[in-house]
Order: sequence, then C-alpha cells, then structure tokens
Amino acid sequence: MSDNATVYHALKDVVDPEVGLNIVDLGLVYRVEIGQSAIAVLMTMTSPACPFGQSLAEQAEAAVRRAFPEAQNVSVTLTHDPPWNPAMMSEEGKRILGIP
Repeated sequence: MSDNATVYHALKDVVDPEVGLNIVDLGLVYRVEIGQSAIAVLMTMTSPACPFGQSLAEQAEAAVRRAFPEAQNVSVTLTHDPPWNPAMMSEEGKRILGIP
C-alpha cells in the first residue's frame, strides 16, 4: 500500500455539495489508517443533521477504491466526535471560502 498522502489526495475528489469544497480541505477527514490489505477512513460531517453524510461516505469509499484497487477492504466510518468546526479546515479551504 501507499502512504496516507495518497489516500488524502484521492479523497480530495469528494466534494461536499452544500459547501462546494472537497472533504479534505473542509476538514471532514479525521483519520486514515493503512494496513497490509485494508484502508480505514474516519470522517465527519459539518453537522450531525447533514443529509449528505451517507452519500459522502460512499463517495469517499469509491474514491479510495479507485486509487487503491488492490485493497481488499476499504471502510469509511462516520463520527460526530469531536464535532466539526470551521477551525478544522485547511488553510486552502479557508482561503477558498473567504474565512480568515
């Protein structure tokens, strides 16, 4: 398997439709773990009530599978602990959305 940076790069293809920003720069990806034949992603939504949670998780799983077709197991888990806040965004994400 490759390194975490490659997984994060693949996840940048997943865009939150409400905000128009990818889930990495939005700060929704909390953790990536790579094992010998498995990749696990822990992510959140901007709100527990986000109607796109399951869809974004499925898109994230598909993006990782495309980048790592040799992975036998790819899992994406949604959590709301800790709750997301704008400080979790990347500097690039903040710049794009005009957040100081």
